[in-house]
Amino acid sequence: MTVGSELAAAATAGPGAPVGGPGVRKKTGSLPRVLSRDPEAFGKPTGREEEWRFTPLRRLRGLLDGVPEDGSVGVSWESVQASVDRIGMDDPRVGTALTPADRVTALAMANATDAAVISVPAEQTDALTTLVVRGKGGTAYRHLVIEIGRFARATVVLDHVGTGTVAANVEMLVGDGAELTVVSLQDWDDDAVHLGAHAARVGRDAKLKHVAVTLGGETVRLLPTVTYAGTGGDAELFGLSFTDSGQHHEHRLFVDHTASNCRSRVTYKSALQGAEDKPEAHAVWVGDVLIRADALGTDTYELNRNLVLSDGARADSIPNLEIETGEVTGAGHASATGRFDDEALFYLMARGIPADEARRLVVRGFFAEIVAQIPLEDVRDRITAAVEDELVGVGL
Repeated sequence: MTVGSELAAAATAGPGAPVGGPGVRKKTGSLPRVLSRDPEAFGKPTGREEEWRFTPLRRLRGLLDGVPEDGSVGVSWESVQASVDRIGMDDPRVGTALTPADRVTALAMANATDAAVISVPAEQTDALTTLVVRGKGGTAYRHLVIEIGRFARATVVLDHVGTGTVAANVEMLVGDGAELTVVSLQDWDDDAVHLGAHAARVGRDAKLKHVAVTLGGETVRLLPTVTYAGTGGDAELFGLSFTDSGQHHEHRLFVDHTASNCRSRVTYKSALQGAEDKPEAHAVWVGDVLIRADALGTDTYELNRNLVLSDGARADSIPNLEIETGEVTGAGHASATGRFDDEALFYLMARGIPADEARRLVVRGFFAEIVAQIPLEDVRDRITAAVEDELVGVGL
């Protein structure tokens, strides 16, 4: 269903479209990425830096300073069909997929005392593990490594609930021919702060599906990144966020095409509702894709859409595509922000559907593509119910 005329008009290119159009440019070295496990390599941001200009730094409660851990984050495991262990931060698996690209990520890695590891052995199939991270206040640092062996298949659900100030990193090591689905649910209380980096290393002919669902939290800033360790890798990154008054939800993605004949798809959707007499609801999406000179035969496309439900809401959407070779299969992006489509509402109301129910149907249809990517029915139902509760709260 068409959500808005602005949304439809902006999606002018589809997957496999020729390289070109607004925002597509050759990489000239103008966007260098600093990568280091040393927090001081980055300096303390002021808010004028490109990677921090949208983030409300005053809300980060000392995470930029690396304040000592004084909080409590409980971790529980459910539906465990994999090996679960704890390792030191000097283990060679730590840092295999993730080298910090900002100060908070580096501080989280430096301050974490150890790392949790979820391991699925080679050729094991249909492994399911749910990790519930429950914040109980204060500041905490966490590190998780997900290691999937060759030709294995696994699903991992990361469920974040409760409150606190949390900096947490996740590494995903997907072996050759393996398939991994990660669902990261940010269902924090309204006063929580969560900054995290999710970094994947996708092996030869391996597949990764990463779904980020952000519903709660005062400030949530996630940095999903993908690199390829061999040819034929396939990465799909999906995102859903519902942002209320006073919430800041920011998702910054980086897909680094380092090998030939690899594929990536990015699809993120946000709904925002605010009020003129309350703090602004703010959603930020930045999607960066780099196709390196050796990444021949790359097929990539990224899409971001934002649905503004009321006044007092702001969405920033910035897709970037940097290309170092012309030998690609397809490369493109689309980004749009709009309100309800009055014609769609009229169509539904003309068939006897009340206005409030028609609006809810539009929002359900808007998110349906993302929700369908989650393989677990109970998680899908939980997300759908949470979105319904949000809509009822503003009379939709």
